[in-house]
Amino acid sequence: MAGVQVSTGREAVIQRLRDVGLRVTGPRLEVLKVLAAGGHMDVETITATARERLGTLTSQAVYEMLRHFLDTGLATKFDRPGLPAVFEISGTPHQHALCVRCGRVENVESEVPKAIGEGLEEWQMGEADVVFKGLCPDCLRTAGD
Repeated sequence: MAGVQVSTGREAVIQRLRDVGLRVTGPRLEVLKVLAAGGHMDVETITATARERLGTLTSQAVYEMLRHFLDTGLATKFDRPGLPAVFEISGTPHQHALCVRCGRVENVESEVPKAIGEGLEEWQMGEADVVFKGLCPDCLRTAGD
């Protein structure tokens, strides 16, 4: 996975929670470990994966944890038009590629263009989100079917 370099060990995940001032609980630890394992996951996938290890966990609890993770910078959210948002562990800044057919999201290492267009010369830009849209390899293979 390009762009995100994160340790997924238990102690590293506990330290990440402590570093941002969040209390370490079993559910928080498990949800953060699921995110740290990589990929872009929606709330239902995160909930189901963490529930396998915890036994019980509600989607509402995961939403609340994700809100705390977003607020503290532990996680980031990527909105997919017409599909549930996906979340990932925060790491090195990167861009995204979005499959317009199945909604798959992949990280892309790409420089954000310096020239931002006419009329914005006096602006001081802090960051940019660039999304590459197209078909993922799986959808390309099935496009002829």
